Amino acid sequence: MYKRKLIEVALPLEAINRESAREKSIRHGHPSTLHLWWARRPLAAARAVLFAQLVDDPSSRPDEFPTEELQRKERERLHNLIERLVVWENVRDEKLLAEAHAEILKSTNGNPPPILDPFAGGGTIPLEAQRLGLEAHASDLNPVAVLINKALIEIPPKFRDQPPVFPGLADSQIRQWRGAEGLAADVRAYGAWMRDEAENRIGHLYPKATLPDGTKATVIAWIWARTVTCPNPACGIEMPLVRSWWLGKKKGKESYIVPSIVADSTHQSGQRVKFEIGHDVERNLPTAGQGTVGRTGATCVSCETSVKLAYIRDEGRANRVGSQLMAIAAEGSRRRIYLPADHEHSDAANVEPPVDTISGSLGYYPRDLKAPTYGLTEFTDLFTNRQLVALTTFSDLVSDARVRVLADGGTEAYADAIATYLGMGVSRYANFMNALCQWRPDAGKEQVGHLFTRQAIPMVWDFAESCAFSNSAGGWSPAFQFIPKALEYLPSSGDGEGKVSQADASARSYAGVLISTDPPYYDNIGYSDLSDFFYVWLRRSLRPTHPELLATMLVPKAEELVANAYRHGGKDGARAFFEDGFRRVFAHARETALDDYPIMVWYAFKQSEDDDSGEASTGWETLLEGMIRSGWRITATWPNRSELGNRMMAKDMNALASSILLSLRPRPEGAPTADRRGFIAALEDELPDALRKLQQGQIAPVDLPQAAIGPGMAVFSRYSSVLEPDGKKMTVRSALARINESLDRVLAEQEGDFDAATRFAIAWYRQHGYGVGRFGDADSLARARNTSVDVMDRDAILMSRAGKVQLLKPADLPEEYDVRKDSHTSNWEALHHLIKIVERDGIAYAGGFLQAALSRPDGAVDGDLVKELAHLLFRIAEGNGWTKDALSFNNLVTSWPEVFEVARAVQKPAQEQGAFDFTEGDD
Repeated sequence: MYKRKLIEVALPLEAINRESAREKSIRHGHPSTLHLWWARRPLAAARAVLFAQLVDDPSSRPDEFPTEELQRKERERLHNLIERLVVWENVRDEKLLAEAHAEILKSTNGNPPPILDPFAGGGTIPLEAQRLGLEAHASDLNPVAVLINKALIEIPPKFRDQPPVFPGLADSQIRQWRGAEGLAADVRAYGAWMRDEAENRIGHLYPKATLPDGTKATVIAWIWARTVTCPNPACGIEMPLVRSWWLGKKKGKESYIVPSIVADSTHQSGQRVKFEIGHDVERNLPTAGQGTVGRTGATCVSCETSVKLAYIRDEGRANRVGSQLMAIAAEGSRRRIYLPADHEHSDAANVEPPVDTISGSLGYYPRDLKAPTYGLTEFTDLFTNRQLVALTTFSDLVSDARVRVLADGGTEAYADAIATYLGMGVSRYANFMNALCQWRPDAGKEQVGHLFTRQAIPMVWDFAESCAFSNSAGGWSPAFQFIPKALEYLPSSGDGEGKVSQADASARSYAGVLISTDPPYYDNIGYSDLSDFFYVWLRRSLRPTHPELLATMLVPKAEELVANAYRHGGKDGARAFFEDGFRRVFAHARETALDDYPIMVWYAFKQSEDDDSGEASTGWETLLEGMIRSGWRITATWPNRSELGNRMMAKDMNALASSILLSLRPRPEGAPTADRRGFIAALEDELPDALRKLQQGQIAPVDLPQAAIGPGMAVFSRYSSVLEPDGKKMTVRSALARINESLDRVLAEQEGDFDAATRFAIAWYRQHGYGVGRFGDADSLARARNTSVDVMDRDAILMSRAGKVQLLKPADLPEEYDVRKDSHTSNWEALHHLIKIVERDGIAYAGGFLQAALSRPDGAVDGDLVKELAHLLFRIAEGNGWTKDALSFNNLVTSWPEVFEVARAVQKPAQEQGAFDFTEGDD
């Protein structure tokens, strides 16, 4: 019998989810800023999962922890360690990481297995494996992903603790260079050299702006509009296609573009559009916020003719879409200065494209690649000629910088490493230096945006061309500085070097490694088509450094495990390709799976997969079915939410989070079969204990149904098959329904653990919520539970008036209440007062109340039961659509760790302390 790992029993899920959400707002130093990749898993979640995948659950070590209480305390200690591990600010806390590594060694006999992610993508999982001191392996079919992983886990350890070689750097600082700090310093220095050298070569293409007072200012961006000829024969003007005229929305300093029609004999129509800068918002606000083009078509600013998008698409395909400079954004004193277009700046952009630049065509993927439908079919079409010159210049400078590294004393390997990061800098910069970047006029921003604001290459009408030598967003330096900063935050200790390879997940070997992976999901993201945008620049800059990896003209696509309908004969063919490929990968992995550890697989859930009733996800069921058919037993399912705030989930089993994490172990050969009755009996035997452990952990009620699927599917998938009464094999859908039925029964049976008043209130809430019911019904229900309506009225659990009975909401409870002086209280009262205090006064006051309640000598309040009650009431509220109630119950449970920590920290004896005796500033 294997030892169950922590991941298979309980996780501090809310802490993991909270940090996963917070991580989205972190930029400086975050590995995701090294280079863009799509749909990365949060580092916090990956770190926690890897730790819990390897560390024993205390129940697996009965010699050390013989009682449930000792197991629970040890589990809490491990959970506390995970809670500290997932905090971003602790990623460089070597003492904490060493503590986590020691726990891993203790549970793996000092020899943890190498971790492999065969769909490594953006490198989150292998990087966090390396951070935990584990041997990290990464592979991917996509060369862009492979290069990102090399930059994260393979290159930095080779040059750990080395000083920089750039002249003067090592001597300028009396310090010890730790981890990748020396490497980062060199990358920063050679990146700055590239910027200066590029300005020497092409700086004349980026003239400064002349301000109204005659002084010069650096341009941040030139703002252009695409144009087409108005189809109205009586007009024929070059009409601008503009989504919005706004330039800046900062209150009191608003700026916008004002178009007007002027005569111009040089144009075929005899007139043209002139652009000026406006500031009078009260007079021109409707015009400022309203552009000329939208989702359905465009309007000519001259004759107001409506123009269909089909016409614009045809013009684009015929190469008849032009562009016109509308405005110039320049650097001012703590503000942007907007100037109208002039001939000098229009002419400066009118350059010939470089001869030796990128090549390649965009793929056909209409859902995510919109630009080709408007004639932008080649990658060169996505850039202005000046942008192509700039990026090609920076690309050329990568090899020049490599030569300088060698001349400065670096080895061949070190020069290749520096070149790799510089080449990735060029690729990363292309995201900001292209003709699909929009100007962001929002107050506090007013800057150039970037192309990949979502997982698509859209069509953009008015665009901002950034100045390569500006120090604002869109310039080389601001874009490049994220790369050395990310390097400084990479793991700085440990002996293991990462191993990265380009490999097909369905064909590579899995012998001797433990899988933890985030595979692609159906057609969520067209990775290969999107990553071609970066690949063409990486290939141009780094092919001499990585010849085998960058040998193909574009990213390999035929074997990519994504359900692209246009590649596989339609939607059904694409689905079959993906599902067959997915099963092949995990059947292949099953052949050499390690017996002592579960593998971990992330599942990216799409809410749109629900059927019409909202009760089934075909993709989810297909995934589970495929895993089970491939010889795997599912031992846990954990929802990972990385959105800020709680989203009320749909009803029952498919109230899934943004991602689901599955823990799987090899099912033994010759596993037994079971009938439906035996399966349900096993569920009823095992689910109560598993559910109690889940509730004791930090798991939100909104996530409980999904987490409970894990132990339920562990029962179902341990059998080779479960037979229905008619002899047919039970489907996953049917099994999920049985699991949810058992979950409801277990929650209902937990009611027997509560005091009489709480049992009454649960039953009454199930029927009426906080609504009104008849006294006679309440009286009968109360007598059956050995209590009375009058007692509960005096205890302020409910209000009984004029033959009507109604439970009191938390907000309606008495303001003055001392839980220690109440002659009789209940877990129901404690829960409702806690909700009131958390929502009104915050965590610290709630902690004070909880400490006082738990210190009662009669033991009337039990903290675990209060939390179980919140879980139970959430289930009832969600099932009845009482959203506000459900949010309150969910919020209390997610706040429970902080509330309980405050309660434990209170030092004053209960008899000396008032319920809310906290000084100002404690919360």
